[in-house]
Amino acid sequence: MQRISVLFPTPTGCYDYRAEADMPAGAFVRVPFGRRQAVGVVWDAPPDNTIPPEKIKPAAEILSVPPLGAQTIAFVNWVAGYTLSPVGMVLKMALIPDLEKTSKKPLTFGAPDPAHQTIRFSDKQAEAVRQLAGIDGFGVALLDGVTGSGKTEVYFEAIAQRLVDGGQVLVLLPEIALTTAWLDRFETRFGVKPAVWHSALTPKQRRDTWLAVAQGRTSVVVGARSALFLPFRDLKLIVVDEEHDTSFKQEEGVLYHARDMAIVRAKIAGCPIVLASATPSLETYCNAAAGKYRHITLPDRFADARMPDILIADMRCRDKGAVRFISPLLCQKLTEHLARGEQALLFLNRRGYAPLVLCRACGHRFQCPHCSAWLVEHKSGGRLQCHHCGHAIPKPAECPACHEADSLVSCGPGVERIHEEIAALFPAARAEIVTSEHIDNPAQFADLLGRMQTGLIDILIGTQMLAKGYHFANLTLVGVIDADMGLGGGDLRAGERTFQLLHQVMGRAGRAAKQGTAVLQSFNPDNMIIGALKNNDRTAFLAAETQARQMLEMPPFGRLAAIIVSGKNQAPAWEAARKIAGAAPKDADIAVLGPVAAPMALLRNKYRFRILVKTGRDCKLQKMLAGWLSRVRCPAGVDVRLDIDPYSFY
Repeated sequence: MQRISVLFPTPTGCYDYRAEADMPAGAFVRVPFGRRQAVGVVWDAPPDNTIPPEKIKPAAEILSVPPLGAQTIAFVNWVAGYTLSPVGMVLKMALIPDLEKTSKKPLTFGAPDPAHQTIRFSDKQAEAVRQLAGIDGFGVALLDGVTGSGKTEVYFEAIAQRLVDGGQVLVLLPEIALTTAWLDRFETRFGVKPAVWHSALTPKQRRDTWLAVAQGRTSVVVGARSALFLPFRDLKLIVVDEEHDTSFKQEEGVLYHARDMAIVRAKIAGCPIVLASATPSLETYCNAAAGKYRHITLPDRFADARMPDILIADMRCRDKGAVRFISPLLCQKLTEHLARGEQALLFLNRRGYAPLVLCRACGHRFQCPHCSAWLVEHKSGGRLQCHHCGHAIPKPAECPACHEADSLVSCGPGVERIHEEIAALFPAARAEIVTSEHIDNPAQFADLLGRMQTGLIDILIGTQMLAKGYHFANLTLVGVIDADMGLGGGDLRAGERTFQLLHQVMGRAGRAAKQGTAVLQSFNPDNMIIGALKNNDRTAFLAAETQARQMLEMPPFGRLAAIIVSGKNQAPAWEAARKIAGAAPKDADIAVLGPVAAPMALLRNKYRFRILVKTGRDCKLQKMLAGWLSRVRCPAGVDVRLDIDPYSFY
């Protein structure tokens, strides 16, 4: 009798079974599980030999599904150990439902042709291509180029070189919306579209793509962060585009950062990984500066295009009178660029019409009953909505607190309010709002891009969906409505994120022959970050940010972990958080901050408390946390989540 360990995509761990036939690690098997049959994966965990043989149930059958390879198993185990998550929950991310189903007309994937298009590279691009080709086996390269420098074409050439040798390539993009333009560029270069992987796929598309990857029938996959867990047979290259983007951090379920886990996956596969960005994360930049990563730079825009001229609109100097969110300077530049038949982008990272509605008579503010958040006004739908849990109500005609009629005031701007102001200022301009609420699938985005490229849109008004990855030859003006918006809140990475986001969005202007202009509206124009953006001085910003982090021993010069305690009842959750903090190790190298109520103290009807753990770089963080939390028993109804290397502090 052969004993095997079977892992299910649940938090429960492995169970032992008896195998009558050979069932190697990675094989999919159907086994009895309670009163039903369940599908699991034969795992590489050692069986529990203390269980008597007569209590070991036989595995029913092995399924005709491609097994998970040794590299995928090793990756799942590594992620589980690093994030301190149940292995089964990490395995769940590597599987799809109904694996046994077969499609009558399965998706077919063409073979990309590395020689389909000949590219003429600049000298700097050619040198970057040569350096990437020189990475043999595992190695990390930072492809660091200004917006419009041709980074995509450079790593396309790296993909072409790997395809000549055979094997598979994975490209990670931070957002689904970015895949539309990227897929067109890929098809132009290689003659066919690659396989795609993201949450908008149908179950059939996901199943067909998963099987094609497992069987080696598709050579290039582009996808969101979850594509990391696909069962690649022969991975030869990983590319993480926009590596700095915070969308790569998974904030639900298993908490992991796709960029960091992609480096681990590349190391397990023994293949190179390219991290591409115009504004690298401080972690990546410091690793490159220390020589841990190969640093490949593209300092100039392609084909002699120049970076945009950057102007600051000091919003403290506005004239008294009617409230306008578009400054006279930006209004003047819009008039000039539209008169020349050029296009503009107005950026405000805030959906809806107004972030807050209050009563001018009694001061009542509309708050979500389930979250510590104001209800956002959406004028187009006549509703007030929470952007955290989705709770929505119709906008009332009177204040619910004092019953005063016509007393409700919309405070602050959202993209809908900017659109309204543009319609009043430029009634002939064709303006369009672009947010995740207006465009929620790649087909809609493809239509938008087509209309923008053919000149059917004059002004785009949008959120961070438009900040990166798009090339509009006739877009020459970018206006940032509120450049200060991301600078507050006490977040460790607030300054870094603001600089990256605004640098990226300004880079949409003047990417072709016409010179671009960017206008930053700010109430704090003397801020160091605003100054660095105005002077296009990334070096000064990175130097200041590095010095501040190093002085505080914050990442990447120290390590952080967050312990988030939550529950539907406030008192037990708070008491559990206090017990956990009280059981912390007494070590000079460990600082425990908290517990405190989270900035988002109530989220989806759960009260939340946070403990932040700060250690040195050499601390064995996972081992320390596992031992610490094992000493505390929390009552039923209280959830404890660990976030290793947290990126958000809400």
